[in-house]
Amino acid sequence: MGDPVIHFEVVGKDGAKLQKFYGDAFGWKIDASNPMKYGIVDNGGEGINGGVGEAPNPHLTFYVAVDDLESRLRTIEEAGGATVTPPTEIPGMVTFALFSDPEGNVCGLVKGD
Repeated sequence: MGDPVIHFEVVGKDGAKLQKFYGDAFGWKIDASNPMKYGIVDNGGEGINGGVGEAPNPHLTFYVAVDDLESRLRTIEEAGGATVTPPTEIPGMVTFALFSDPEGNVCGLVKGD
């Protein structure tokens, strides 16, 4: 195995808006009660650690495993995001979709087992 992913980061011009979006879209508990208001995601001991905050140049890097891509994309759109790539299957490899958050960051969804 190569180096494991141990952290993700989502940042944009409005950190509080992004924290609300990701909390609403995935049910994440995000604690931004620190001087930088950098939201630490409580992963409950599952998955990777991460943070959601504010920075002048929006960016993010991660994929989220979900049971139903289409249903989650609807939830994401209701929370203020947009579908970028609808559910797409790469036979024998993965089924994925891409969405953008309210700041225009593009993130991936992967169909979980």
